[in-house]
Order: sequence, then C-alpha cells, then structure tokens
Amino acid sequence: MEEMEEELKCPVCGSFYREPIILPCSHNLCQACARNILVQTPESESPQSRRASGSGVSDYDYLDLDKMSLYSEADSGYGSYGGFASAPTTPCQKSPNGVRVFPPAMPPPATHLSPALAPVPRNSCITCPQCHRSLILDDRGLRGFPKNRVLEGVIDRYQQSKAAALKCQLCEKAPKEATVMCEQCDVFYCDPCRLRCHPPRGPLAKHRLVPPAQGRVSRRLSPRKVSTCTDHELENHSMYCVQCKMPVCYQCLEEGKHSSHEVKALGAMWKLHKSQLSQALNGLSDRAKEAKEFLVQLRNMVQQIQENSVEFEACLVAQCDALIDALNRRKAQLLARVNKEHEHKLKVVRDQISHCTVKLRQTTGLMEYCLEVIKENDPSGFLQISDALIRRVHLTEDQWGKGTLTPRMTTDFDLSLDNSPLLQSIHQLDFVQVKASSPVPATPILQLEECCTHNNSATLSWKQPPLSTVPAEGYILELDDGNGGQFREVYVGKETMCTVDGLHFNSTYNARVKAFNKTGVSQYSKTLVLQTSEDTDSEEQTLPFPVPSERLPLRRMSPFSSTLNLQPSFPGRSYFDLRSSPHQLSLHSSLQSLNAPVAWFAFDPGSAHSDIILSNDNLTVTCSSYDDRVVLGKTGFSRGVHYWELTVDRYDNHPDPAFGVARMDVMKDVMLGKDDKAWAMYVDNNRSWFMHNNSHTNRTEGGITKGATIGVLLDLNRKTLTFFINDEQQGPIAFENVEGLFFPAVSLNRNVQVTLHTGLPVPDFYSSRASIA
Repeated sequence: MEEMEEELKCPVCGSFYREPIILPCSHNLCQACARNILVQTPESESPQSRRASGSGVSDYDYLDLDKMSLYSEADSGYGSYGGFASAPTTPCQKSPNGVRVFPPAMPPPATHLSPALAPVPRNSCITCPQCHRSLILDDRGLRGFPKNRVLEGVIDRYQQSKAAALKCQLCEKAPKEATVMCEQCDVFYCDPCRLRCHPPRGPLAKHRLVPPAQGRVSRRLSPRKVSTCTDHELENHSMYCVQCKMPVCYQCLEEGKHSSHEVKALGAMWKLHKSQLSQALNGLSDRAKEAKEFLVQLRNMVQQIQENSVEFEACLVAQCDALIDALNRRKAQLLARVNKEHEHKLKVVRDQISHCTVKLRQTTGLMEYCLEVIKENDPSGFLQISDALIRRVHLTEDQWGKGTLTPRMTTDFDLSLDNSPLLQSIHQLDFVQVKASSPVPATPILQLEECCTHNNSATLSWKQPPLSTVPAEGYILELDDGNGGQFREVYVGKETMCTVDGLHFNSTYNARVKAFNKTGVSQYSKTLVLQTSEDTDSEEQTLPFPVPSERLPLRRMSPFSSTLNLQPSFPGRSYFDLRSSPHQLSLHSSLQSLNAPVAWFAFDPGSAHSDIILSNDNLTVTCSSYDDRVVLGKTGFSRGVHYWELTVDRYDNHPDPAFGVARMDVMKDVMLGKDDKAWAMYVDNNRSWFMHNNSHTNRTEGGITKGATIGVLLDLNRKTLTFFINDEQQGPIAFENVEGLFFPAVSLNRNVQVTLHTGLPVPDFYSSRASIA
C-alpha cells in the first residue's frame, strides 16, 4: 500500500487529492490546485471566438503549441505565457513533488464559494502538470470537468488504513487526538476545540456527539456520492458513450452531443472494463514478479563479483610475488586494473539495481492502485478512469519487455595473466583480455551396471572417461519414441543419473547421451537399447552389482507423457547383454515371475492442478480450494491387472471425492468424470455414483467416513473397472470396454485428505473369480 501513495498525490500541491477532477488527458488535479494554475488567454483564443470562426468543435480546445509555447527556451518544465496583458510573465514555481506549475496570475478574490463554484476569469486556460497539454475552459469553468469519485474512495481507504489515531480537524498547529465526532457537522474535535467551536448550546445542542471510532465507522458506512453528468448536473449517469468513451445521462442522449453516438448499458461496460483492467494487470503482475527475481539475481551478482574479485586478486598477487622485486612494481599497476574493472562492474550492476528498483516500485504502486480501483462499486466513476489505467498498465508492461530484465554486466573477470616471458620483458607484461578457449568435453560413458528398467520406467547412468581433463558443464540425454522414430531430449543438466517415467509397456527404446561446455558439444555415447516390461504380473531379476544407495537418480517423465520430477528410483534392476553391433548395448527386463504382481507409483506433482497439495513423498494429497481439483498417478497402465487403495485421512462437511482412472489430458479443474477423459466413482457419507462424460449411473448405498478405504481395480485383460469400499465391492462392475493408456486419478477439495497405497496384490476373491471366468 505504501508504494501506491504516489498515485494518490496531486502533482501540484504534493498532498493527497482533495475533490479531484479528471482532465481530458485522463490526469487528475485537486479543484483548488486547478484553480491556482489557471492562466488567462487572449480573446482570440477563447472558445467563443473559435466557435464563431467554425474552427472549434470540442468543449475543451487544446492550444496550438505552434502559436503559444508552453515551454521556455531555457527550461524543459512549465513556463508562463508571455505577451498577454492579462497574464504577465512570471517566473515558474515548483510543486512539492518537483513539477513546475504556473503561479496564479493574480490573487483570487475573496469568496465563500467552493473552488468548483467560484467564478473563474474569462478565457481561462489550464495546463496539465504531467503531460503538458493545455486547454481553454468554456463557460462552465472547472464545473465542466468530471469528479473522480473512485480516486476519492481509494484515498479514504488508504488514509483510514494509515491513521493509527484520529486527530482533531480544527487544531491550527500540531493536531491533538480527537475525543468526539459530531455526526451532523462530520468533524472530529479535541476537547479544547469542541468547547471553543462546538459549544453545547443553541442549535448545536441538538447535534449528536459520538466517540471517534464510532464516527469513523459511520463515515465508512455512509453512502458514496453518485457521479452526476457534467452537462446536466441534476442527472445521474445512466449509459456509456462508446465513441466518446465516457458516461452520459439520458438528456445527453436526447438533446446533447451524444444523441447520434453508439451507447451501451453502464453496468455492462463497467464489468467489461473491469475485466480488461484485470487481464492487463495479470500481465503486469508477471512482469513485476520477473523484476523481483531479476533484482535478486542482480544482488547475487554483486556478491559473486566481490568473491570473484577476491579470488582473482589472490591469483594475481601469487603470480606477481613469484617474480620478486621486478614484478612488485608491475603488480601495483595490474592490481589497479583489476580494481578498476571490479568497480566498473559493481557500478554498472548497482546502477541497474537502482534503476530497476525505482521502476518496480512504480509498477507495484500502479498495480496496487489499479486493484483498489477495481474494488470500487461506482460504475460511472470507474469508467471515467478505466481507459487511462488500461493504457498505463499496457505501457508499463511494454517498458518491462524492452530488455530491462537482462544484466548489463557479467560476473566473470575475463582476464588472465601471462607469466611466461623472461624477467627482462616484465615491463611489457599485461593482461590477456580473452581467455583461451578450451576443447569440447570427452564423450561420456554409459555405466551399464547402474542402468535398469522397472515396469514402464528406465534409469540410466553415465560418467566422464577416467583420463578426461576437460570438464563438462552438463549432459544431454536423448530417447526415441519407442517405435524407431527421431530422438528427443528428455534431460539437460549436471546430473549423471536420470530415471525416465511414463514409457509404454512392452516397448523398445534407444537412449544416448552427450556432454557439453561453453566451447561445444561432445560426440554421442554408444546407443543403449531399453526393453520395458510386458506387464506388472512379474518381478524383475537383478544383477549382483548394486546401485550405490547414496546416489539418487534424477527422475524424469517421458517427453511423450508428462513433466520433470526429482525422486529416488525404484529398487528394481534389470540385466543387459551386448549385441553384435559394436556401437549398441541392449538392456532387457526379466519377466520370470517370482512373487505376486505389484506396481509401485505415487502421485505426479508435475501434471496436478496448481491447487493440489502433496506430502508424504507424494503419497498423501489434499487441496487448497473449495472446488474439486484433479491429481494423477505417475504411472500409466495399458495392459495387465492393477489394484491400488486410498485411505481417507480427513473428511469434513460431507464432500464428494472421486476416485478412478483418467487420460493424461483430463480436465484438472472439475470433478473427475465430468469429461470423456475420466472414469470414476464419486461418493459422499451415504451413497456413491459412477460417472463418465458427466453421466451419473448406478447409485449405490454406502458411503465413506474418516478412516475408510477405497479400492480401485483396473483389469485391462477383461477391460473392466471395479471399485471397493472397506474391502467390499461397491455396486456392480463400474465400467466395461475400457481400452488404452490409463493413469490412476483422484479429485477432491480442501475438506478431504487421502493417502495412496500401491504395490498391493489383486484381492484373492477377485483372482479366484477371474480364474473361474
């Protein structure tokens, strides 16, 4: 809120706006400040003379800047008009916030009228202190400008949030804390001012005095003034003129200048412009977030430059000391060069930090101001300023996109000292500005003893050759599509072990890896052939050489299914053998059954809705929203029989969680089963239904409570999906003829929390039933 304060202050007086009016250029001024900067113009420039000559068609005529310059030749700020009898040349003045403004041509006559109602001099001209545009007032004077009710409301809320204690409004010097408020006068008094200015006698004796806090509440609850038409002061705005982009009343449509213009309902345009401003703020919010991250990057660069500078100086001193006295004289000169480079880099980065900080503060202030404007419920007042705010938001967003979030300086000191010349050449010693380029890294070697497959996942490990002297900055792992197609990048980074999930069962994949550094990319490693499991009805036979437990491989979803995740690999292994080709290795899964069929998996945070909250190694799930949100399992099934369970850890207010299976592209922001990508059972505390493509079937009595267990049985051999509650089948077979690739799925809201249990065998009674069938 503090950063928004600049948006709430008048550019002339530097204080919060008081009775702000909106100029045609969309900027605001206090009524009193607007009157103070009025300047009289020659008779020939008046609106009446322009209308008589047929050259003016607008109520407010902008001055011809070629005929009447607003700028002095020696100053780029505001100047005063010269050569007018009614406005003698007067030096410019500055407002508290640094904007140059015109002083009043003559002291305003004493009057008891408000600034808006007091008469203005004939042929008056006003100049916007922000955009320097000038215009000549018509006969209505300052009354012709609409009042910014929205800005008044924002200022009221801001001042109420900042005021710790209410102050007396009549104290002349240091205001004392108010003790009462008069509801009729709408004024806060301290005790001395109340006795002096509001005695309890005469007409004032009937006024009601309340405590200041109660008075603040009554002020806040008092109805906001309704904006009225500037041309017909007794009429409220009822429509919006699309051509003029301003609210109008019904008299303007019948007899005014808007009679032939296109108009729309005030409420509809209010909602439309609020929506446009909100959409514009979304883009600006992203820019502000990037700017904050960029500032963190710049501040880290300062520290990194400091560290690099210390390290570089140490190396330089060590080399210079080795050359004894002759090098010591040269050492001081070289250190000066380093320090100069150091200070230059710091200056550039700090200047950029300062510039970006100021711009971010302005952006944040504009955002907070716009958010407060959106909260206003006055359509007319909002539409008076919405177009200008939308333009400002787009303009500010464009300013962030013109390379402002790119560092102007690197953290490296690209200098190296050449100490090979002889001592007699030491005085010619200088920095080599460009470091010598290093060769590309060596081709990485696949570590076959650490490579394995499990179900539809594959883990690969690699290393640099033992005698390699060129370091690698990272590695690129590529995998084909399982059908002999083109290779695709599935991982780029510094890790040397990666697990790829979401592959197709019973498929053959080719994998390869290469290293890279700043110089270039190495050759590809030998191609490794991977064979995924046929189904989950078997365990794997493992090799005797173990994968070191302290090395956790990077776990990545297949590029054909999902996104990147970091998790430990499953403990299963596979064996491999060499094929006849010298450039290919083969890795196969052993499918000899050793135990009951199991499939291990967890929930996938990469594909889950953003409101989903995962814990317990991604096995426990809940939600931050009251609406249903969907999360999928990490493993997809296309064949075999699979069974998993979910226990209800928390169940409040009788929600309807849904359990089942879904495609990868299922809708994540609605209940499971609402579209044709999911097959689910949703259940409350009394009964359940099956649902697919928003079709509800088979209502069955029996619900869930805290501690209940829901079982899901996906039999892709028989193409059926069946559900269980507390080890009892819930209703008939839920769905038949299910084919394709399915992922375990759950939808829930914040009133539910469930925990996933995998690696479970198929229930005995179902196995016996299936064998009989």
